[in-house]
Formats: sequence, C-alpha cells, structure tokens
Amino acid sequence: MALPVHASSGERAWYYSFRVLCAAIFVFLIGPIFVIVPLSFNELPYFTFTPEMLSFDPDGYSIKWYEEFFTEQSWQDAVANSFFIAIFATLISTTLGTLAALGLSQPYMPFRTTIMAVLISPMIVPLIISAAGMYFFYTRMGISSTHIGVIVAHAALGTPFVVITVTATLVGFDRSLIRAAASLGAGPTRIFFKIIVPLILPGVISGALFAFITSFDEVVVVLFVGSVEQRTIPWKMFSGIREEIRPTILAVATILVCISIALLTTVELLRRRSERLRGMSPG
Repeated sequence: MALPVHASSGERAWYYSFRVLCAAIFVFLIGPIFVIVPLSFNELPYFTFTPEMLSFDPDGYSIKWYEEFFTEQSWQDAVANSFFIAIFATLISTTLGTLAALGLSQPYMPFRTTIMAVLISPMIVPLIISAAGMYFFYTRMGISSTHIGVIVAHAALGTPFVVITVTATLVGFDRSLIRAAASLGAGPTRIFFKIIVPLILPGVISGALFAFITSFDEVVVVLFVGSVEQRTIPWKMFSGIREEIRPTILAVATILVCISIALLTTVELLRRRSERLRGMSPG
C-alpha cells in the first residue's frame, strides 16, 4: 500500500524503517541460498569459491555434481524412497486431516478446542521427542524400520497442516448452500461432492502440498524409525555431510529449493483462488 500524501514525518519514518527491516530479514533468511546455488556449480570438490569462480571463468563452473546426482544409484534410491514415502504419507494425512477439519467445523462438535490442540500437537512438540516416542511405539508394534512405519510417522507430522488449512477454508463457508441443496432433494453424498468438496478443494490441496513438503524434507523421524532401506534424500544428505563432503549435496539442496519454491507458489495461487471462491477478494 502506497504512503498517503498527507502522512506525517513520523509515519513516513516508520513506513521506510519497516520496509528496510523487512528487507534485512529477507536477506538474512535467503542469504544462505545465494551461497549454495553458485557453489553447486563448482568445478572442484570444494565448499568454497575458487579463484576461477570469483573471476567468472567458465572453466571454474561445471554441472558434473548434478550429473552425479542423476546417475549415482544411491542417490536415485533415495529419490525413489522420498517420493514413495511422501506420496503415501500425503494421501493418508490429507484424508485424515480433511475429515477431522470437517468434523471440527460443526457447531455442535464437543471439546473442539481440546481435539484441535491434540491434532496440531505434532507441530508444537519438539521433533526429537516425537521421533523418540514413535521409535519405542513402532518397535512394540513391529513396524519400526519399515516403509509402513515411516509413512505412518510422516502422515502424523503432515496431518496438522491439512487440518489447519482446511479449517481456515471452512471459516468462510456458507452453510446455507447445504440447506438449499437439501431442500432441493440432494442427499448427503451429493451435497458433499457437489458443494462442499469444490469449495474446500483449494484448502485441501494446499494442506496436501504442505504435508508433502514436510515428509519430503524430514530427516529426524526417519533416522529413528527407518533403516538403510528407507534412506531418503535428507537422510542421504545428512550422511554425506558426516561421511564424505561433496558438492553433490549442494546440487541436491538447490534442486530441493527449486521444488519448494514451485510448491509454495502453487499454495499461494490456491489461496487466492479460495478467497475468490468465497468472495473475500475481488477478481
């Protein structure tokens, strides 16, 4: 929003100071990415800028670390595990989170605040505590060090994101549409798929994307409840930093940043679409 012409000197000072502060925070958060991306094209196996890179010599740059990522079998196994676990964890968390949000949105739902607090607790409890608890619980159930155990664990971490996004979508939901459809003879199933689902779909997809990102980037829980057979990309990167530091890790980090940017852009577009459907924004 532009600064009004009649703004006082104090308001002008706060206007520009606030923007300078936001820019400084943005640079602080994004700064490491500006270091990682160029280093991923380093010709030499170093984590520092070489003289050739600083002088913009083409011989100092290479894409061989990206080629190593796409050709080395261990990295491809990690990619397959990450997508397999993330997709199934997202499906489970999206289903459970959407059903929970629909139930909590009902005005007659008892203990809504308590239930909501329990559902979003994985976002609040330190991850190391959740991972340790999952390890002992899944070990007793016999699903530790299995794909099922990791999928269920990641689904538990992703469900709160779905609950929050779908609940936020249901805040502006007009329940008179349900009553109107019922008065015209539509049954509960038809009302759900023809009225409720189209209106909450942007929120469901946004929650699913957040759940997918959470599972795809998670490393602490998979270290506790997984094994070598469930090694994901973050686990492979963590092991690489401890055992053998190679710029391939930086190449993978750059690819993950690009994927995250694409997914977050999709979430923002869905948020705007949801607001337009609910009449909360023009256009």
